[in-house]
Amino acid sequence: MSDIYILAFESSCDETSVSIVKNGREEIATVVLSQMDIHALYGGVVPEIASRMHIENITLVIEETLQKAHMSMKDIDAIAVTYGPGLIGSLLVGVQAAKTLAYIYKKPLVPVHHIAGHIYANNLVKPLEFPLIALVVSGGHTELIYMKEDYTFEKIGGTLDDAVGEAYDKVARVIGLSYPGGPIVDKYAHEGQDTYSLPLPKDDNSYDFSFSGLKSAVINVVHNEEQRGNKIVSENMATSFQNRVVEILTKKTIKAVKEYNVKNLIVAGGVSANKGLRDKLEEICKEERIHLTVPAIKYCTDNAAMIGAAGYYAFLLGRRAGLDLNAKANDTLK
Repeated sequence: MSDIYILAFESSCDETSVSIVKNGREEIATVVLSQMDIHALYGGVVPEIASRMHIENITLVIEETLQKAHMSMKDIDAIAVTYGPGLIGSLLVGVQAAKTLAYIYKKPLVPVHHIAGHIYANNLVKPLEFPLIALVVSGGHTELIYMKEDYTFEKIGGTLDDAVGEAYDKVARVIGLSYPGGPIVDKYAHEGQDTYSLPLPKDDNSYDFSFSGLKSAVINVVHNEEQRGNKIVSENMATSFQNRVVEILTKKTIKAVKEYNVKNLIVAGGVSANKGLRDKLEEICKEERIHLTVPAIKYCTDNAAMIGAAGYYAFLLGRRAGLDLNAKANDTLK
């Protein structure tokens, strides 16, 4: 079979990204233009600003990607795009750009679910081995997915409230750390001690998660300590918080791996860059003889290469979208 080159778009939040991926495995060229510094001024992503920045950047990112790859649109076999879930205004920019190119150059248009992209970021590290359990952890998602084979997704659990990355950002703000909070809390967690009494969130037999109670517990501890005139030790709070998060994530993930009788585990999403989570999963998977795959750090956060990797398999399965494709702020992975 001849090589297939996918031109992929990702604009679900605050990164404008375009990539060219060969056969779902090889990243030819990727450009990611982040808006992090802009949104940091507001302590979080401002949807209206994000969508306007995507509009300003999208054509520049497309041109730079093609130049970087030394390719033109005639070399492209199909166009893949994140259609959801995400910020609707941001998604619309990527979807419109992808539809426009598909129409002008008469290329197949392949819709890709954002979570499928995160999962297939691991395929850029090594081919996925099935069956497997995927732990998807990011600013907007915390889910456990069972995959029997390529591009089959069975959600077996997920967060009932805050996503884990969202909880990290909120806790960081409470203890006086800057945005984005996840990487800073992770750094502080390796410098402090577990000295604060915090609950293990939703410690039950389900595969669901809940982080709002843990977040509230942090807020209450901070408030009570301030009322007593005590200063919160940010490093210790970060350690206590992260230890609870990592414990419940690993506990339920390993439970799923065993109960579904699989030997392959992948981690995906922005929080998969968390050193505490990586270290704990590596330790347990080594003990349990589970094959663990985590994406390279550059593939953890939102990027179009992961959409190109997923888009290749969707393309092979014949998944196509018409020019009436619309963005979806919420959508089930299937």
